[in-house]
Amino acid sequence: MGLSHVLYGAYERRLAASLPPDRIPRHVGVILDGNRRWARVAGTSTAAGHRAGADKIVEFLGWCEEVDVEVVTLWLLSTDNLGRPQAELAPLLEIIEETVCQLGQTGRWRVNPMGALDLLPDDTAAALKAVAESTSGISGLMVNIAVGYGGRREIADAVRAMLQEQAGRGTSIEELAEILDVEHIAEHLYTRGQPDPDLVIRTSGEQRLSGFLLWQSAHSEFYFCEAYWPDFRKVDFLRALRAFGARHRRYGN
Repeated sequence: MGLSHVLYGAYERRLAASLPPDRIPRHVGVILDGNRRWARVAGTSTAAGHRAGADKIVEFLGWCEEVDVEVVTLWLLSTDNLGRPQAELAPLLEIIEETVCQLGQTGRWRVNPMGALDLLPDDTAAALKAVAESTSGISGLMVNIAVGYGGRREIADAVRAMLQEQAGRGTSIEELAEILDVEHIAEHLYTRGQPDPDLVIRTSGEQRLSGFLLWQSAHSEFYFCEAYWPDFRKVDFLRALRAFGARHRRYGN
């Protein structure tokens, strides 16, 4: 064991010990960015970059369990990415499907695929739904897997579902206009019933949300990390938690 490994371990433990237990986020959202750029730097294929990113997920969820995070939302594929060339998209969908199935097989987490699953290939959508069903009774960490996800699409789907529900009750447009508030829409989001994300992390150095959890992140704290997702370390996660704990949350005020 080298000196650098020992020093890194000591720093990691010190960081973990410095986190106030009452300042741990309940819900952490993550934009897993940088797989393709990691692959270019490593001189390997795009698929290998996505595979390396997928391999990081179980490790990351373990870190979240250690600090008692309750909900994690991982953005694996956007609706925009569904338009990528089939030569790149097909291997990525296969990796996502395998990864979600592996998460289900651990028996540790409740897996909740979310997004426009109807835009995915039938086999992929069916596999994701099967994992959701098989893990629905598991307590502990809730893992939202955002696939075919777009924030604007989510809000449009929520409004559509709300209108259909109200129409089924015989509510007129005029009556709905009188009673409509934000909670009516929130009750139909993909994350309904869950706490909004306290902390949103994006890797790869990009400093934008790109439509991730548009509605839910209104009062979230954001942390942008330079590391590409496959290189994201536990110490990077602990630094994000430390930064979150040090902030005074104003909730829009």
